[in-house]
Amino acid sequence: MIYIIVALKAEAQAFIDKKIDAKIIISGIGANNMKEATQKIIKRMSKDDKLLNVGICGASKEYKIGQLIDGFEEEITCVDEAVSDKNKYKIVDMESSGFIKSSLHVENRYIFKVVSDHFEPQTVTKDGAKKLIFDKIDEIMEKIK
Repeated sequence: MIYIIVALKAEAQAFIDKKIDAKIIISGIGANNMKEATQKIIKRMSKDDKLLNVGICGASKEYKIGQLIDGFEEEITCVDEAVSDKNKYKIVDMESSGFIKSSLHVENRYIFKVVSDHFEPQTVTKDGAKKLIFDKIDEIMEKIK
């Protein structure tokens, strides 16, 4: 079984629209919500199951809007609120640290983020977030095979 934990309904809707065979969980925004949701799912998982945290993120201009980020290959800074300081961070999100802390003992765990903005969170819409995720689902599913 594949478990996909997202923060936003729009992110979940992308997987539903793509008809992905997985359990999709909406944690809500923030590391604590992600931590709690992840802990609940882990209790249900078997050894061969896969656990994914997928969502949007802000990033510096060296990353393109729509670029897929592997959270275990790139350093993501988890923040408590949206940031607009373009010089302080490379990549930011609001959930990854909660996922990482809760899933330390999960063998098949993944973090995938899609760049939604260059530290201009006010420009991100629900439809925009959904499309960004939708457009990367095939690539994500290929990476977890």
